[in-house]
Amino acid sequence: MKQTELKKIELAVQTILETVGEDIKRPGLKETPARVARMYAEIFASVKQTEFTDYKMFKTDSENDLVIVKEIPFYSMCEHHLLPFWGTVSVGYVPKAGQIIGLSKIARLVDYVAKRPSVQERLTSQIVTELDKILRPGGIAVEVKARHMCMEMRGIQKTGSETVTAAFSGGLKNAVAKSEFQQRLAL
Repeated sequence: MKQTELKKIELAVQTILETVGEDIKRPGLKETPARVARMYAEIFASVKQTEFTDYKMFKTDSENDLVIVKEIPFYSMCEHHLLPFWGTVSVGYVPKAGQIIGLSKIARLVDYVAKRPSVQERLTSQIVTELDKILRPGGIAVEVKARHMCMEMRGIQKTGSETVTAAFSGGLKNAVAKSEFQQRLAL
């Protein structure tokens, strides 16, 4: 993020703090606008990226076997309130044409999708879409479990509630394949 963009965020945070009645000159808040600007640059790092490119493909002899990476931790920001939501993502896919992706790259893809304001439902489907663009596999399954501060600290205030979303594509859309994915996640 450019310095001019960081400065804009800094000024906006300063305005918010002043508007809610805070003294931005007090020691605890003096550097807060700059810290928030740097934090936003980090947690919204994917906003200006047009595509995910940090991956490597490998050849494999096995096809039609379900590959699953379970419980990848993530953090994102709710686009409605700009409050955090966080949890885990489990990704499964069936390789096609002897192509697999490096396992760590699936975790990087989750980070890429999560580092922008979003809603959990879109985050779930975007992981499927991005993985499909890269791999063109026989099918993809994604399950996201998350807690939302917009539900826990404001509004309805239901602390500890968890939202679960799932998206499927290709050969993993049928009931039998979905069931196999869910059973393997439970192991």
